[in-house]
Amino acid sequence: MPSALELQRQENIARNKQLLEQLKLKRAVDDVIPVKAKPAKSQAKPVQSSRNKRPREETTEGPRRKSARLQHVIDPDESPSQRKEREAKLEEERAKEAEERLAAEEQARIAKRPRHEDLDLQQLLAEDEEAEDLPSVLQSVPRIKREVRDEDAMDSDDEEENVVSELREKLENLKVTENRVYSATYHPDVTKDLIFFGDKHGQLGIWLPKAPKEEVADEDGDVAPADQEGGKYYRLQCHWPATSKSSISCVKLDPMNSQSIYTSAYDCTIRRLSFESGISTEIFTTEDTLISSLDLTPTGQEMWISDSLGGVWHLDLRQDKSSAIRYALSDQKIGCISVNPTRSNFLLTASNDRSLKIWDIRKLSTLSLDLTPPTPPPSSPGSPFLAPVGRVNNEVDADVVNEFVQSTKGKGCLRGEWRHDKSVSSAYWDPRGRGIVSTSYDDTLRLWDIAPTSFEASGSFPSSRPFHRIRHNCQTGKWLTILRAQWSPNPDVYPHFTIGNMDHSLDIFSGKGELLARLSDPHRISAVQAVTCSHPSIVERVASGNASGRCVLWAPADEEEE
Repeated sequence: MPSALELQRQENIARNKQLLEQLKLKRAVDDVIPVKAKPAKSQAKPVQSSRNKRPREETTEGPRRKSARLQHVIDPDESPSQRKEREAKLEEERAKEAEERLAAEEQARIAKRPRHEDLDLQQLLAEDEEAEDLPSVLQSVPRIKREVRDEDAMDSDDEEENVVSELREKLENLKVTENRVYSATYHPDVTKDLIFFGDKHGQLGIWLPKAPKEEVADEDGDVAPADQEGGKYYRLQCHWPATSKSSISCVKLDPMNSQSIYTSAYDCTIRRLSFESGISTEIFTTEDTLISSLDLTPTGQEMWISDSLGGVWHLDLRQDKSSAIRYALSDQKIGCISVNPTRSNFLLTASNDRSLKIWDIRKLSTLSLDLTPPTPPPSSPGSPFLAPVGRVNNEVDADVVNEFVQSTKGKGCLRGEWRHDKSVSSAYWDPRGRGIVSTSYDDTLRLWDIAPTSFEASGSFPSSRPFHRIRHNCQTGKWLTILRAQWSPNPDVYPHFTIGNMDHSLDIFSGKGELLARLSDPHRISAVQAVTCSHPSIVERVASGNASGRCVLWAPADEEEE
């Protein structure tokens, strides 16, 4: 019902209209009371989108189902026996199609699983047609034994200064080459440069920068001009599937036989590739725990492995892999593990719990004496068997380790510990087995120098404080490989280490923390050199690479010009 105000307004309008009509002012009436007219149709077209419309895909209509009788497949006059025979044949065809479909699906599932069987080079190079000469290349690699020396400090400060000056002069003359390399480990062969890398898709890359690049002619017989990338490189698909689920986390050469190389990957396996036989063999696997790092003792007979759940494994390579023992040393990921090269009883771990710890393996191994070895299940006698992670008979849990470390019997098991401000991404012993360098997300590199007498004592180290700290940007983010300070494995020179710089350079520091060289080339390098490694016996050889696999080799300029 209209309100009183609305009724009053309508009365006023009617009265004014009547008054104007009496005065014969029809036009004024229309102005006062406009007649509602239909809006005129606009002639303007709507604005069309500036984006190109995707053309409609033409879909071909599949065959429509038709009656088998209308297609004359079924004889309307067939006898009951003929009908029974026809239906049996159709059932057999359906069963065959279903079997083939299930087989194809099973093959697709198998293709996505890790491979545990032995693999030869032909299987590893199934998709690489340019690697026919790789077997001969690997077999020609000499068998080199790694040498370690426990040298004392320099006799005087002047002698140390001279050695450091000579080392700086050699390193400052290194120039970037124009080659392509994916790098993680440098082979000790002095007759040729041989570099290995592990990528994020489970491939082991092999690069020979000095090898002449093969000239391939096109269809017209013309040979393309030489580009900026030289040498030869090969790719071996050691871990499977070929996705980021098989990223190779660590690559190590056998210290006693450089014709064998070990790779660990996120497919929860460790494999050994023999250059002599060309066979890749699985030597260790876990149920579903990612393997983050590995290291070998100087004899090459034992291996220590760290995982993403805070455990370390001890594996005797002379025994079956089922004999591996796991020690739960942290409640968070242990991302790096390092065995002392001159005193193999001391183990170094770096964890996401912000701690760097030094363990005495002799004490730690006593915890596994009461463990019973795993036995094969009755259903498969004699077959290789690996007890799953967490099983009592091959694991020492965290409570047992903590109780032992705090007990009188376990005194000296944990020889040293240092807490960082953030996660410790890496920590390694130097070639002498006395110095340690750590890398942390708190943007600091720390250096330790432990006196030889401290190793001989039975208790904890007198002090675990680092003697030097270096401010270094380690904020790599999600898409860049974690920066790790890597010692040069050369035992004949003054200890020094390499690490990538976020400013697209390669930094080389002495064992005392002094910057020896900062290698860069803005004309050729436009990415962070996250991965670094050095030649085990030649000072003037350093390799670095970025997260996408584009890497460079640093060597004296005069050698590259020859």
